[in-house]
Amino acid sequence: MRIGLLFNGQGSQKAGMGQNLYDNLPAFKSKIDQASQILGYDLVDVFNDEDKISQTKWAQPAIVAFDSALAACLVEAGVRPVVAGLGLSLGEYPALVANGMMTFEQAIALVKDRGEYMQAVGDANPGKMVAVLNDNQEMIVETVQKLQADGLAVYPANFNTFAQLVIGGKKADVDQAVEALMAAGVKKMIPLPVSGAFHTPLLQEAADKMAERFANEKFAEAKYPVYSNTTKKVFVEAGLKDTLTKQIVSPTYFAQCLDEMVKDNQVDTLLEIGPGVTLSKFARKIVSKEVNRYSVTDWTTFEKVVSAVKGEE
Repeated sequence: MRIGLLFNGQGSQKAGMGQNLYDNLPAFKSKIDQASQILGYDLVDVFNDEDKISQTKWAQPAIVAFDSALAACLVEAGVRPVVAGLGLSLGEYPALVANGMMTFEQAIALVKDRGEYMQAVGDANPGKMVAVLNDNQEMIVETVQKLQADGLAVYPANFNTFAQLVIGGKKADVDQAVEALMAAGVKKMIPLPVSGAFHTPLLQEAADKMAERFANEKFAEAKYPVYSNTTKKVFVEAGLKDTLTKQIVSPTYFAQCLDEMVKDNQVDTLLEIGPGVTLSKFARKIVSKEVNRYSVTDWTTFEKVVSAVKGEE
């Protein structure tokens, strides 16, 4: 068995997440309590607060703590060998904790500030994001680029699958892009429940602040490759700060990265970690059906997955 880990990003969170893991898994509880000390507030309260868990500044550290703690528990329980990792956007932080490039404490502290920067910039410069469901992504990009040439602030933001591309930007400009794409024959588009236009230049101020925040951070060598949504290449220690800074304002290429990760590392089992199951759904559309897919979201699925894949070398 060759396991590739997939880590949830922002948008996977929901009120009540992590509670039964916290109650039943001592190692998970220990990590979440540690994160609470770093953050200066009770993370379990955030997990269970429907208002807070929907806000960027609270959600980002909550998701990273959840994902990182759960990944550590799975390895401790004998789930191995892990040969590669991939996170969706924010999910890159727990992926980098899991492969040893970042410490748990470091990731929690960094993401606390990242979430606050992005919340503030998003509140001051609100945007809109829409998922475009169509496999002619070249046409979608060209349509958006034509609108940019006319001065509109709309951008490709997330290449989630080869038939789902999220666009983002200023609300009125995104609405105009939706009209243009409908005229071009796109049948299905879904507005996303977000306040900011993530992975677009509208978040540049947050990226600038994050660049300063990274200045004195040091990272370690990787135990196994984690793929960057931004560069579509494996993270390297020397470029980590620059890549994670650019990540905030650059498109994510999850589909391309997952395809590469599976092929490069002969991954035969994908294990999604986090409160949601979206990445497994994406994976079903991206990689071969012969690749096994599991999602670990709570105590029940934790037990099932450990039983299914534990210790198979």
